Order: sequence, then structure tokens, then C-alpha cells
Amino acid sequence: MKTEQEKEQATLEINGQEHITGAEAILECLIAEGVDTIFGYPGGAIMPIYDKLMDYEDRLRHILTRHEQGAAHAAQAYAMVTGRPGICFATSGPGATNLVTGIANAFLDSVPVVFITAQVVSNLIGTDAFQETDIIGVSMPVTKWNCQVKKPQDIPDKIAKAFYIAKSGRPGPVLIDITKDAQLEKLNFRYKKCEYIRSYNPHIPLHTKAIESAAIMINHAEKPLILAGHGVLISGAEDELKAFAEKTGIPVASTLLGLSGFPSDHRLFTGMLGMHGNYGPNLLTNEADLIIAIGMRFDDRVTGNLKKYAKKATIIHIEIDEAEINKNVIVDVEINNDAKDVLNHLISMVKENSFEKWIREFRICDKTEYEKVIKPETKPEKGELRMGEVVSRVSELTKGEAIIVTDVGQNQMYAARYYKFRHPNSLVTSGGMGTMGFGLPAGMGAKIGRPDKEVITFVGDGGFQMTIQELGTIMQYNVPVKIIVLNNNYLGMVRQWQDMFFDKRYASTELVNPDFVMIAKAYNIPGKKVSKRENLKSALEEMLASKGPYLLDIVIEKEGNVFPMVEPGSSVSEVRLTY
Repeated sequence: MKTEQEKEQATLEINGQEHITGAEAILECLIAEGVDTIFGYPGGAIMPIYDKLMDYEDRLRHILTRHEQGAAHAAQAYAMVTGRPGICFATSGPGATNLVTGIANAFLDSVPVVFITAQVVSNLIGTDAFQETDIIGVSMPVTKWNCQVKKPQDIPDKIAKAFYIAKSGRPGPVLIDITKDAQLEKLNFRYKKCEYIRSYNPHIPLHTKAIESAAIMINHAEKPLILAGHGVLISGAEDELKAFAEKTGIPVASTLLGLSGFPSDHRLFTGMLGMHGNYGPNLLTNEADLIIAIGMRFDDRVTGNLKKYAKKATIIHIEIDEAEINKNVIVDVEINNDAKDVLNHLISMVKENSFEKWIREFRICDKTEYEKVIKPETKPEKGELRMGEVVSRVSELTKGEAIIVTDVGQNQMYAARYYKFRHPNSLVTSGGMGTMGFGLPAGMGAKIGRPDKEVITFVGDGGFQMTIQELGTIMQYNVPVKIIVLNNNYLGMVRQWQDMFFDKRYASTELVNPDFVMIAKAYNIPGKKVSKRENLKSALEEMLASKGPYLLDIVIEKEGNVFPMVEPGSSVSEVRLTY
């Protein structure tokens, strides 16, 4: 007599296909797509997947976060530093809805994350069953694609489609909601990667005529400026951008998410664009006669007042997402293609050139900014520690080799301004969504994705406390991420706006904080509090020498403001250096 286990084994092969449960099929699909790490949090509806996950521990690593939002941010950071889609699991109802901020964050920053949520059994959908939520309807505005699966045999095709959509064209998050019965029932499993979807065509033929027009304009420009966005990094066009800039001699400015796409120490790099960007690229945008925008969307934080933006310039826009072209800024030449493909084609068509006189204008601005902003911020002679000073020391000690993760607010702007990025994809931050609480779980996800790199997370004392529970995940998996809390006992960026625009009426922005070092200690994470300048360097060196996770609580001036600043409603050429 055969045992039940032997009978089950005998039915595993049916016409060359495995007969397995939907839960197993999900995990087999992930393995077929090259997945090795999953971030998530279990619950009732997703329990069949988690049960089978125990049988895959040798092939799939699961990171149990302390909150679904933490899992979403960690998965996004993992994707940003590895170039592979992040994977995130959550159960139905509140588990799924807790992902929404992380989904929206990945959507606005064009990061491929595959979210798999569980749903109540099919016959209960629409009955307001326990922990039932229409996550398809909720997530539709902030996903590139989503779907619900009620039958196990649909799982392989839907997952294959999800990966293809998430990775291709302009990347983004996708979500598959799978009912509990679909996870438990069996199917004849066969997996084939998706390479084509009718009506979805992310591979657009090269617009050669537009590229030829762009080359002519570039060859005749007198004050051209390259605006490099996140699309440069997404397309892997860093080498092409460098070659293009060096051949043409055109200066390069970067958006926040474009940082690290062009070397910070390159002679043609002029700095960061935007509200708290560098003086030169902001001021001189309105002097340029040609703007070459590559993989960026003319966000309002970059353009300032659109009525006063780049009025002297002809604009070439290289952008893979057609919806972004002419959305905010009307352009002269539209090139709706991948940045890497366009630059590869364009390099051979442009002339060797140099714009030394034009670049000298940026260097004059650099000198002004250094004297009025950078020197007082990074080399203060007295007073309390300053955020820019801390970031600058970290940059020097790591020689620009680390991956920098930030939360949102003043800590984010100071990290972007004062860390000197040497390698692509070495800044992980929340750009479009501006999500406080992003920094800690993202730092964890980045370190798990790139264990070979030093990962340093800058967080403010406000954002840190929004996801502070992820210290438990760091403890459980001994993730050796370095955490620097820039602590001013304020919601710093909100306070800055209150200072500048609301007569210093600090409404609900001052924080009474706990002892962060003691909290870290409770999680078996060593740490130190620093409040004096003479102790900063040694404390940073001790942190960097630590083999495991480490937390530095650095007390900085309470009412410091980030400058330069383009005030809301102002032109980028009206950028202010001081308050």
C-alpha cells in the first residue's frame, strides 16, 4: 500500500507539468524570475504562502519587518541598489493597506517592486468579510498595473506579466492580489517568462529624426546645459552621459534622484538642481540657450515658477514616458526613447567642443555659494554642530564610496548637497512622494541588497520615530547598517518654513525626544550620542569601524536652515543664499 505522501509524489508530474498548490506556484515563479529576497509580514489570508515558504528557505530569504510600510520601503531600496525588482508580501485588509504609502513612493520614483497581497476566499469577496479590503481599487492610482487572482491556474501568467511590466519601459510597482483559496488549490504548473503584451509596447523605435534635430541644436548652442534625472540611472546610461558630456563639453546639473548618475568631482558637474540645489545650476538655468533634459520630468521643485522658467532656452527632452513630455514644460524637441539608446546614438552625431567661458560662470557661482553657504555650514568656527558639517565629514571619511540613504526633510537636503557621490545608484531617497519614515527601513533594504557596500542612513529625529520599530528587524537579522540621527528636536523642514513664511510661529513642530541610544541598546544595537565638535570625527570613525549595526545620535543646532533656497512661486534665478 502506498502512503498518502507517496501518492502525492506520484501525481507531481502530469504531462510534464508539476501538480502543486497555488502557494507553491507563487514561490516557484519568483525563483524562475531570479528572486532571492522577500520583505514581508504574515497574516491570516497569506498563511498558505508563508507555510510553503518554510520549504524554500534554502532558495528564498524572507525578511520579517515590523510593519508592512517598512517592508515596502525596504523592497524599494533593495531594487534601487541592485537593479532587480524588489519583492514584498502582505496579508489582506490592514496588511495590504499598510503598504499603500510604500507603493505610492515606488510609483512616483519609478522603482520596480512586485507587491503580492493575499485576499479573503473568493466566495467572501464583496461581503465585508473579516480583513477584506478592495486593495485593487485602493492601489490602482499608484501602481503601474495591478490584478486580482481567484484561480490557481492563473498565477504563473499573472506573475510573469507583473515582472515584465514592473521592469520594462518606465519601471514602477505592480500588485497582485491572490485569494486564499487560489493559494490552497492545485494547478498543473508551468512557468514562462513574459516578453510581450498586446497593447503594451515599452520598446519604442528610436526617433532618429528627432535625434538628428537635437544634434544640430547641440552643435550650434552657445550656452547649453544638461539636466540629468533619475532616468539616467534607471536606463544604466551613466557611461553614455559621461562620454556625451565630455565630447561636447556641456556642463551637467542633476536632479535629486539623478545624483550619483554623474561623478560629483567631475569638472563638468555643476551640482544639484531644485529648491535647495546649488546656486549655479539654479541661477544659470535661465541664462542657458539650450537645455538637454535627460530622464527627468520637470518637477515643480526643479522648475520653480513655470512662467519664468528657461525663457531663453530651446529645450530638448529625452524621456521614455511619453506622458511626461510637454506635461509641465513645453519643449522644442521630443525624444520619446530610453536615455541610454538615445545617448548612444547621439554621441557619434555631436561635435567635440568646449564651453570654458560658460562653465566659468558656474565656477563664479560656486565660489559665491562656498563663501556664503558651504564654508559656514561645513567649517563653522564656533557654535553647535551643523548638519552639513556632519555629512561633509562622513563623505571625507568614506571617500564617497558609501551608499547613502536618507529620510525626508532637512537631513535629506543636507545629505544630497554635501555627500560627494562617486558611484551610480549610491543615493537612496524618497523623491516624488517625500515620505518621512522612509530612511530606516530603506537603509536596511539597501544593506541587504548590497552587503558588500557601506550603507549609511541619515534620518531626522522626526522621520526616524515614524518607523523606529524596524530596529527590531535590523536586530533580528543583524543588518550592519549605520544610522545617523541628525537630532535638532524639531520637524526641521516644517520649522524652516514656519520660520520663513509664518512669522516663526512654530505650530506643532518641536519634539520632546526619547534617548535614542538607549532605545538602540534595547535592540542590541550599539550607539553613542555626540554633541560636541571635538568628538565628532572619533565618533564617526568608531561607527564606521563597527562590524554590525550602529547608531549615532548627533545633536545639531536647533534652528538651522537649508540654503540656497528657491522660495515657492519664485523663479529659479531668484534663488536665495541667505535668510
